[in-house]
Amino acid sequence: MRPGSALYHRIDPVLPVIVGIAQVFLSMGAQYWQLRNPDLGRVPLTWWGYALLLVGAFAIALRRRYPVAALTVTLTATSVYMLFDYAYGPVFLSPIIVIFNAVLSGHRRAAWLSSTAFFLFVVAYATWLIPHQASLFHHTAVAAYLLLTLTVAEFYRVRRERLAERERVEREEARRQASEERLTMAQELHDVLAHNISLIHVQASTALHLLDDHPEQARTALSTIKQASKDVLTEMRGVLDLLRDGAPRSPTAGMAHLADLTGRSGLQVRLEVAGRERPLPASVDRAGYRIVQESLTNVSRHAPGSRVTVRVAYAPEELVVAVEDDGAGAARAETSLGGGNGIPGMRERAAALGGSLTAGPRPGGGFQVQARLPLPPSAGLKEPN
Repeated sequence: MRPGSALYHRIDPVLPVIVGIAQVFLSMGAQYWQLRNPDLGRVPLTWWGYALLLVGAFAIALRRRYPVAALTVTLTATSVYMLFDYAYGPVFLSPIIVIFNAVLSGHRRAAWLSSTAFFLFVVAYATWLIPHQASLFHHTAVAAYLLLTLTVAEFYRVRRERLAERERVEREEARRQASEERLTMAQELHDVLAHNISLIHVQASTALHLLDDHPEQARTALSTIKQASKDVLTEMRGVLDLLRDGAPRSPTAGMAHLADLTGRSGLQVRLEVAGRERPLPASVDRAGYRIVQESLTNVSRHAPGSRVTVRVAYAPEELVVAVEDDGAGAARAETSLGGGNGIPGMRERAAALGGSLTAGPRPGGGFQVQARLPLPPSAGLKEPN
């Protein structure tokens, strides 16, 4: 029974009462038989004997707050009880409990020293203070009784400490996982907001530029803004639903939705897929999508109007994602909307999966981002010959 459990707390307050009643009535039964053997030298119980039997039970009630004091009082009362030559046997119930409790509460030295002193007293008592000297078997039995109590207590103490350590590790692991989930959620929100708000910004600037001279073209930009705002709300709702257990959601951040992503990016995008498309692990599926999304966001920020090629290769052991622009749009600037965490964030995504990401200017102009994301053996199916 573990401390802290409901059953433990229900039993603990009544234990002293149970022990007190047991020691009194069982000692009365033991007295009935021991008084009939004159060689034992027992005397009938008096009020003083009953009081000594109840001292141990009273000490048990205080063992949580004063474990060493309860141990000392109980063993002393038991020793005095024996010196008065009352019937013994049941009187040893309370010493078992207080010795056990002292070990569990961390007072191991006191428990072992007190038990040793008690054993020496019993040996001296049984050798010189009773009519017939006890045998070696009696002394061995007493030693075994005390050693068994101490050994079981030590075993239970070690087991309880291991359980407590395991629970602590589990709590730490739960906190670590919760922290990682919060970081993942923040990254997802960043990617969703950065892409769609950048797209809205670019299209709003285009609409303002064309509104007076080419209103029909401005209408297209405004339609893109409408769709982007709808998409960002949908994706944010999907991400935030992850915080609610059992919340219905239809994920949109996956490689199967790349065509939708490129179609509403506001850029001239060509999507090329090599290899046999197949279901991917959720983490790889989401990371590939977000890398393409962030790359398109960077093009919209830094080189709007450029032509973009998105290449996806399903290899047996990895997923390769590459996004290239020709640099034909506006000059790539050093500053942009928001912070400059796009490429570092993509690298972190790839590295978290054991992959890699490279980003930099292309020799012929423009910019390229390429990510290699490893696939587990179960996902990396071989291509047919």
